[in-house]
Amino acid sequence: MPVTMINGIETYYEVHGKGIPIIFIHPPLLNSMNFTYQTGMLSNQFQTITFDIRGHGKSQPSQVELTYPLLVEDIKQLMDVLEIEKAFFCGYSTGGSIVLEFLLNHPERSCGGILIGGMSEVHDLRLKSVIFLGSMLAKVGAIRFLSLSVAWSNSVAWSNPDSFGLFWNLFNMARRGNNKNIEQYYRFSLNYNCTSRLSTIHLPVLLIYGAKDKQFHSYGRLLHDHLPNSELTFIQGVNHQIPTKAASQLNSLITEFINTHKKFDVETGHI
Repeated sequence: MPVTMINGIETYYEVHGKGIPIIFIHPPLLNSMNFTYQTGMLSNQFQTITFDIRGHGKSQPSQVELTYPLLVEDIKQLMDVLEIEKAFFCGYSTGGSIVLEFLLNHPERSCGGILIGGMSEVHDLRLKSVIFLGSMLAKVGAIRFLSLSVAWSNSVAWSNPDSFGLFWNLFNMARRGNNKNIEQYYRFSLNYNCTSRLSTIHLPVLLIYGAKDKQFHSYGRLLHDHLPNSELTFIQGVNHQIPTKAASQLNSLITEFINTHKKFDVETGHI
């Protein structure tokens, strides 16, 4: 099992493929397994890096309170361990907020960002309620119930033969998480707001949303309006769970975006 010490925490990670690095960042409770269809397909062209955030999946729990700035430093140190100079960052849901935080604080280590159903703030009551409920359930230790919910919602259609295996793996990994760290991740997500700083991000950013995920469309438009170099696109026929339920379309968009914005030196292997 690939594990390395990152800022004092045993952190689980996986690296697949070669070429331009893409680092994937998962939301609360979920883990690196949520990107199984990205690592499986994109590693034919790129180097894909997934990891479990501290207190999630196979990574060690954190005694230090989990915050976005802390996670950004974890990612930066993981890059140092793997000798990655620069990378593209892909975040799903609240993982997209961590992508923004990284681009804001370490543009010199960034090639660009990909946000899947991401946001720079939480401004609607419905989403606030969902995140608040997640934090409260984690706080009282209802991780098994939360794990069942997120594993079910992020599994592919049950007509697909992979459905049960994906569900079971997501569920098992989610319930291994530390309730305190999961609650902290939810809570920080609820209060995070970097909208006023978005204009300082000049790196390319791809914004991807499900056409049926109308609740998040306002977040996509907000980001597109404030990010100087962004592209906004919608995947038809899908809701929020794009990495598992619209993998082919997502992977095609990621491939096109990186190939458009890459500046990769084949001889040195650096961006």
